[in-house]
Amino acid sequence: MALTILFEDNHLIAAIKPAGVPSQKDESGDICMDDLVKLYLKEKYQKPGAVYLGLLHRIDRPVGGVMIFARTSKAAARMSAQFQQKGVKKTYYALTEGIPKETERTLVHHLYKPSGKNIVKASPVEFPGAKRSELNYKILKTGSNTALLEVDPITGRQHQIRVQLASIGCPIRGDIKYGRTKPNPDKSICLFAKAIEFEHPVTLEKTKIEAELPQDPWWSLGSI
Repeated sequence: MALTILFEDNHLIAAIKPAGVPSQKDESGDICMDDLVKLYLKEKYQKPGAVYLGLLHRIDRPVGGVMIFARTSKAAARMSAQFQQKGVKKTYYALTEGIPKETERTLVHHLYKPSGKNIVKASPVEFPGAKRSELNYKILKTGSNTALLEVDPITGRQHQIRVQLASIGCPIRGDIKYGRTKPNPDKSICLFAKAIEFEHPVTLEKTKIEAELPQDPWWSLGSI
């Protein structure tokens, strides 16, 4: 599987994770981004032994977009600290079925996982065990009953963007787990990690790595 490399230096490497590829090894045993990037580095630099690669964050399997990895333990430690201290900003594209009533809005919900179910629910009110979740969105374009949004998650909860948009009546196209009845042909959902911004762990420069909107037909604003 060919990788699209967006950024590479001695400390970090960033690539586009294809939708459907796991971020790291899971019970499926399918090849994952961790494997693909290690293979790329091993072949490019003709490394004879194991390749070090620090996994810094994850993207849901049906979601594509920018993923960044550390190439040294020092970079991994410093980047992990930035993630923990909310010093990393991530931005997503989301194509929704249904158009939000407001052009720009901050959504706040309290997310929880019902016992025994692999799904997240959103509540408008706080209660014990629920996690406060916040995101900002703005509409970039609209179709007849679709909208392309730019989404900035403030918190980093599991399935946050998916469940919060579904809770306002605008589920993500292809996301049958959260409100859509029709999957995308490749089993992806129309959520894409478009950019990541951070302070470089060694040069300390403000760094932004960005990818273009997917060109698959199911990302069009028309009906699919």
